[in-house]
Amino acid sequence: MTGGDSARLRLIVSGRVQGVFFRAAARERARTLNLRGYAKNLSDGTVEIVVEGRREDLRAMAEWARIGPPAARVDDVRVEWSESLQEFEDFTVA
Repeated sequence: MTGGDSARLRLIVSGRVQGVFFRAAARERARTLNLRGYAKNLSDGTVEIVVEGRREDLRAMAEWARIGPPAARVDDVRVEWSESLQEFEDFTVA
């Protein structure tokens, strides 16, 4: 696949990522990159981000997630690539 092909990316972001507007900032960044999907808090204190779009834009989202918004402290980002299911119409916060 080339950089322009569609794919799906799942990120699990750990650190101080809940209660610091991480999901809202992820929505803003995803919409800027023309990505569709969602961000949600998980019960273990991490944030899950699932996005679909061009691989180049997905890589940019993964790089952003390693930093996050100013109030966040990102300790780790787990990255899982898969084929796009084209199931999202927008990016939402759950």
